[in-house]
Amino acid sequence: MVRSITARIGATAVCLLAQFSAAAQTATVGNDYPTRPIRMIVPFAPGGASDFVARILQQRLGEALSQQIVVDNRSGAAGNVGVEAAARANPDGYTLLFGNVGTMAINPSLIPQFAIRPLRDLAGITLVSDTPGALALHPSIPATTVKEFVAYAKARPSQLNYGSASVGSAQRLAFEYFMSKTGIKLVHVAYKAGAGGVTAGVLAGEVSATMTTVTAVLPHIKAGKLRALAVVAPQRISQLPETPTMIEIGFPELTLGSWAGLFAPAATPRAIVRKLHAATTRALSDTDARNRLSSGGVELVTSKSPEDFTAFMTVQTEFWARIVKETGATPD
Repeated sequence: MVRSITARIGATAVCLLAQFSAAAQTATVGNDYPTRPIRMIVPFAPGGASDFVARILQQRLGEALSQQIVVDNRSGAAGNVGVEAAARANPDGYTLLFGNVGTMAINPSLIPQFAIRPLRDLAGITLVSDTPGALALHPSIPATTVKEFVAYAKARPSQLNYGSASVGSAQRLAFEYFMSKTGIKLVHVAYKAGAGGVTAGVLAGEVSATMTTVTAVLPHIKAGKLRALAVVAPQRISQLPETPTMIEIGFPELTLGSWAGLFAPAATPRAIVRKLHAATTRALSDTDARNRLSSGGVELVTSKSPEDFTAFMTVQTEFWARIVKETGATPD
């Protein structure tokens, strides 16, 4: 009996010692981190909203962590190339992903065969930004309002085309929703280079219209090379004060822009995830960073905690799954 009790006490002591050791190791990992440069994967080519925000975050987060942040643009397969590289990376805090609504919340429903599931394979750190979308036209299209554009497109079913930053971008889904509600039909063209690529396509007249991030098209709208008909945002934006929202012209569902956030491989120690959350929110509280984001039409939006960001991701994934189903969108 005494031997049995002694054995149980010994087993309990070993278990407690193991738990204490694991907690101590986690704390040490969190305290020591980071000790070398950190790679931040951006799953799109330079020139779009994701890259624009990531470059600002790169500098400020590096200062907050006293380490260099190296941006690694890994475009391809609607952002899935970069997402997979991040998900399969060593979960030590030295590989991060700057993912957006398309790669993290839309692609799982639009491209269900893709092996990576963001909610399972990546750990959310924090929301970083939200970028309004803009419905913009090539100047050759003789429409100055959404109503005129709808009438013009209805008279030319499947004769016009529209470009998107990727098959899974929020703006692509918004355009599909817009077409389903207005009865117009444009041919979809996806650009591998993201928002920068589709903007170049509209400027060149390869496509007639796009609904992409304001960040990508704003300079060209101001220069008169593109025409903005509406913005996809809850209210008008200061950079385009005369341009109505899609809500104002009768599309109350089209309020979302393109949010983006920071992620790490799923097994990354929670101490590191929390340290990254604190460092990111501290870095983006900088006035200069906020002003630079605002000048590009980007709103800073951070999460209270990694858990809050995960809850947000869950809701967004369910929302976009419904939109994909309603529009019948496919990864063409």
